Amino acid sequence: MAYLNDAERKQISDAVGAAELTTAGEIVTVLADRSDGYSDVALWWAVGASFTAMSLFAALPTPFLDLYDALIGGWSHEWTTGELASMTIALGLITFIAVLAIQQWQALKFWLIPNPVKTARCHAQAIKHFKVGAERRTHGRTGVLIYLSMSEHRAEIVADDSIAELVDAEVWGEAMGDMLSHIKRGYIADGMAAGVRDVGFVLSQHFPRGEDDENELPDRLIEV
Repeated sequence: MAYLNDAERKQISDAVGAAELTTAGEIVTVLADRSDGYSDVALWWAVGASFTAMSLFAALPTPFLDLYDALIGGWSHEWTTGELASMTIALGLITFIAVLAIQQWQALKFWLIPNPVKTARCHAQAIKHFKVGAERRTHGRTGVLIYLSMSEHRAEIVADDSIAELVDAEVWGEAMGDMLSHIKRGYIADGMAAGVRDVGFVLSQHFPRGEDDENELPDRLIEV
């Protein structure tokens, strides 16, 4: 899913280029549709709903049996143990499939994902992108990754070791707040560009640009 047009992509790339004019640090930007498929979470919801339905049937069988009677013409029926077991299994299976099916509606699926899980998956994905695209790929280990995941409404700033030793996490929190204040209003490119400028300002204070500094990482936005 494309969130930006070419002009907005260029806006972010230009912001990276401008920020790196004042620092030896290298900034990488990543825009993701989502950080995970969360199929395991969907399965847990389906399993939980299935066992709940079967437990309700075991605890309060009369409403379910009345429904089954209605489905076979409204005549009361003396259900055997085997038939009751089959109905229990069928109820669990139908519930399992139904809950999986309704989670194909992505808005509902993401609403059902616990916030701590979203945060953890986004952080893990940001670290993964950082290790691939920025970690230890610069001369002075001065890479910083800005990661934005749209479906989870989460963002991460991950810095190389030499930067993390000098810059407190609270400083990145301020940059994150500046970035998200734009994004929450729907201005994704403006938000990422603001985050880049804030990160560039912090880097320029600790890692000023040298005369022989070279651009070691691409400035373009990575979209995944």
